[in-house]
Amino acid sequence: MVSELINANPVIYEKKERRVRSVPTAAADEYAVEPIDQQEIFDILSLNLVSLVSKDIKDPEHPYSLEELKVITEDAIEVDDGRGYIRVTFTPTVEHCSMATVIGLCLRVKLLRSLPSRYKVDIRVAPGSHATEAAVNKQLNDKERVAAALENTSLLDMVDECISPSYE
Repeated sequence: MVSELINANPVIYEKKERRVRSVPTAAADEYAVEPIDQQEIFDILSLNLVSLVSKDIKDPEHPYSLEELKVITEDAIEVDDGRGYIRVTFTPTVEHCSMATVIGLCLRVKLLRSLPSRYKVDIRVAPGSHATEAAVNKQLNDKERVAAALENTSLLDMVDECISPSYE
């Protein structure tokens, strides 16, 4: 992670209790396109699906998940499955967070690796939550900038570390 903490004492929240997702019946068409909803996107970004593997995206500065820091919440996710559009709005823990672009990049990479290619993913900083909100949003949603960032091996290693499963 990083050596110098920007927010040395973040507020830690309890993880939200999960609703049980309905499982399609065996008679369902296995080739049918299943709709994706807000809860599924939140689960991709923050859920413990298997008791031994935590799929939480970790904060680049702290050993906590983005859910525990309330950087991401289910309410801040918009999904239009019919149009293939997903918007995730996240809130950095401090207004001057230098890791905001890394956090947004982690969210984008996790969704791009988890979702079918038919989805357009839009990652945004919550309005008024970051000092350079417009610049961060521009970086996170510019294909060329994202591609260039992912060519940087140090940055890609940091992203992979943040989104990789951890074993409890």
